[in-house]
Amino acid sequence: MQNTKNIMDYDTVSLDDANSAVVIIDQTKLPAKTEIISLKTAQEIWDAIYLLKVRGAPAIGVAAAYGIYVLAKGIMADDYDSFYAEFKKQKDYLDSSRPTAVNLSWALNRMEQVVLKNANKSVAEIKQLLKEESVEIQEEDIRVCRAIGEYGLTLVKPGDGILTHCNAGKLATSKYGTATAPIYLGQERGYHFRVFADETRPLLQGARLTAFELQSSGVDVTLICDNMSATVMRNNWVDAVFVGCDRVAANGDTANKIGTSVVAAVAKLYHVPLYIAAPTSTIDLNTPTGNEIRIEQRKPEEVTEMWYQERMAPEGVKVFNPAFDVTDHELIAGIVTEYGIARAPYTESLREIFAKKNAAQKK
Repeated sequence: MQNTKNIMDYDTVSLDDANSAVVIIDQTKLPAKTEIISLKTAQEIWDAIYLLKVRGAPAIGVAAAYGIYVLAKGIMADDYDSFYAEFKKQKDYLDSSRPTAVNLSWALNRMEQVVLKNANKSVAEIKQLLKEESVEIQEEDIRVCRAIGEYGLTLVKPGDGILTHCNAGKLATSKYGTATAPIYLGQERGYHFRVFADETRPLLQGARLTAFELQSSGVDVTLICDNMSATVMRNNWVDAVFVGCDRVAANGDTANKIGTSVVAAVAKLYHVPLYIAAPTSTIDLNTPTGNEIRIEQRKPEEVTEMWYQERMAPEGVKVFNPAFDVTDHELIAGIVTEYGIARAPYTESLREIFAKKNAAQKK
């Protein structure tokens, strides 16, 4: 269905338990049309994640949690072993939709732990516990993003120019976003930031999504092509860069939308600090460096045909289309989490962040 309300009035992802559906904004239609769709089958949920109808690491995690709950709810099995076997099959299938974003497997593994830890309970009770866990994953996402915003706000001052790449905003999370959380909190407090949004080729998440949601929120946002970031930094219009990420390695290397490493290198040249906004769910201490992060390769048509009325590249030309690149930890001024800001050396500071998290969870 088509709607005319402000995009910020809708949940990026929600659960329609009565109709056993995951409800999302179809982000492939933005900004021209706001279309709300319901996902009920494993194929529909998988396609929505793979085709970027729902995207952004935290939002993918929430969609996966609600998705596996909806699928588990429909499993017709009375005994635990049969239920778990089908649950595992559906969980592994959803997990195959996108390989780079760690939040996908993180959320699905967290939901699986609910099943494994409650093997002594009835299938009906396990299904209810899965629902409660999926709701908590979303509520936790909102708390985490706000905390990231508060820490991020300490790194900038009123009137600053901020550059961001891709979309790590509300549309990538449940609320606030990660990289945009300081911007939204600053907006609430009268900071009057000037934001530059990279268009983010080839899928244009910055143009279609970030510029759209920031403008809808009344933020002073200027859209620029990806190859213009050096110019705005050289003009001293940018005081800080905030970007999200899909995975943080133990040494502080990060995988984010393709083009992030270019922004980071340019920012380093012009002495502009680049900060990674990363929920701890995105930090993967089991991955030593960025070299071990699997980078998703996507269809060449995204480069040669998508968004154009006519094909804009010669037929048969070879296309290299990685969805992400790795930003070296040496280019990163800080990693902003919900438990504080990690600084180099990241092998130490990220472990300290997790120590804070573990201590907080024991209280």
